[in-house]
Amino acid sequence: MSSLFKGRGVMGGRVVGRALVSRLPISGWSGLDEKTGLIIEKGHPFEGRSIKDHILVLSGGKGSNGWSIHFHAAKVRNIGPAGLILPRLDSRLAVTVTVLGIPTIVGLEEDPFEVIAMDSLLEIDADRGLVSILDEN
Repeated sequence: MSSLFKGRGVMGGRVVGRALVSRLPISGWSGLDEKTGLIIEKGHPFEGRSIKDHILVLSGGKGSNGWSIHFHAAKVRNIGPAGLILPRLDSRLAVTVTVLGIPTIVGLEEDPFEVIAMDSLLEIDADRGLVSILDEN
């Protein structure tokens, strides 16, 4: 059974991937191992998980605008995320979205942390601002 939610696409494209969902932001400097794509931030719900090909559902970033550099380094190594779903953009996230160039949706009509479960299979169509939950793992 599929669920469909509307938001605003800020970087176009369509992608399918498993969701990593957390209200806690990830630190770029000490949170992501950009050589492996693993989250290394101690105590973070994603600790030990890979961002590779996942759709990150996050409340935001943590740190400076340099946050984007670590995610870009992972993307260059082909171990970056497939897409982003965010409640809103701030300057740090806008830079990250631009640098990554991956489908990104902000401002879902529903609270993404309430409607998207960890590891759900999602399709995001950022051209139309749509998030589809294809299955809830």
